[in-house]
Amino acid sequence: MKSGVPLAVIGTSMFIAGLMLFYLINPEENKNLENIKNIGTFVGLSGMGVTLAGILVYLLNKNEQPIKENYDV
Repeated sequence: MKSGVPLAVIGTSMFIAGLMLFYLINPEENKNLENIKNIGTFVGLSGMGVTLAGILVYLLNKNEQPIKENYDV
């Protein structure tokens, strides 16, 4: 099974979860909520990296057509 597509899906879901943690939490003088918001930033950035890795793994594992060397004229 190709691992590029599931890796890209996991990375996209991490990115979306990071966006939700970052934008939906309003810390207002609460240190714990501020830490959760910072974790959301880390999760979102990590998700972008995992998505890029999944895309690259998918592109590197694509089967290419073999080169046909036919020099007959």
